[in-house]
Amino acid sequence: KQKVIVAREFSRPTRLLIAAQPTRGIDVGSIEFIHNQIVAQRDQGVAVLVVSAELDEVLGLADQIAVMFDGRIVKTLPIEEATRERVGLLMAGSEA
Repeated sequence: KQKVIVAREFSRPTRLLIAAQPTRGIDVGSIEFIHNQIVAQRDQGVAVLVVSAELDEVLGLADQIAVMFDGRIVKTLPIEEATRERVGLLMAGSEA
């Protein structure tokens, strides 16, 4: 059922996609489907904003990462500079 809802939403033409916690609480097959849909939208020129606490998800989807701590963005990194360690430190309030 989730895949049908997601597929319907992704089928609508758009210039901006905002996905907040897009894979929270769903099965592995659905996660892969959603990730593929997000990447396809991005590759078609859609601006994509993914908000997720799942660091592996963010690192796998993003070309830029804005890290938040205490309700504000503390650093924006290109994906090439965004290691798990660096992002984790920034998320914990340490300057990396």
